[in-house]
Amino acid sequence: MTLIELVIFMVIIGVAAAGIIGVLNIGGNHSADPVRRKQALMIAEALMEEVLLARFTFCDPNYAGAADATSQANCGGQPLVIGTPAGGRPYGNVANYAGAANTAKRSFAVSGVDVDINGRALGVNPSLATIGNASLAGITTTVTLRYLDPSVSGTLGPAGRAISSDANDIRGLRITLRTTYGTGANDYVELDAYRTRYAPNFLP
Repeated sequence: MTLIELVIFMVIIGVAAAGIIGVLNIGGNHSADPVRRKQALMIAEALMEEVLLARFTFCDPNYAGAADATSQANCGGQPLVIGTPAGGRPYGNVANYAGAANTAKRSFAVSGVDVDINGRALGVNPSLATIGNASLAGITTTVTLRYLDPSVSGTLGPAGRAISSDANDIRGLRITLRTTYGTGANDYVELDAYRTRYAPNFLP
């Protein structure tokens, strides 16, 4: 083997090694992304379940005749409206998980930190110690409620029997829940669900 052949061999090996190391670096730098995304998805699914399990009545639960009302018009000026009431979670109605229609709100945040149903920051145990190796403090979730308006969010159901709704007759809502886990443009997961009013007199 001549000196020239040895040099060429070393150059080839060096270029190949540089390429392999570059690929490994990319993999190492992004290896945590799938885990973080999966954490965000699990949080989003859990919070969406909380919203979907909330009641959906004709009237504000504080109205004396709420258990007997047959429509929002029978609520004595206290129909259920989209808006967050005073007090904390769990909210009495699905409409309470947003501040206004078509507007995203951090409905699960207390003092700027998202909390679970017990009021503890996400990812901590009853002793407030971090569970696992990383804090979930940077993960935030918003809720957007939309009426089933054909011009905004579409209707629900087949043609001829579709359910639509508006502020005067909230028969159904489209729920969009977005959980953000990073600072990148695509560092979020978003879930959509629909909730219909099937038990309008079942009060909290």
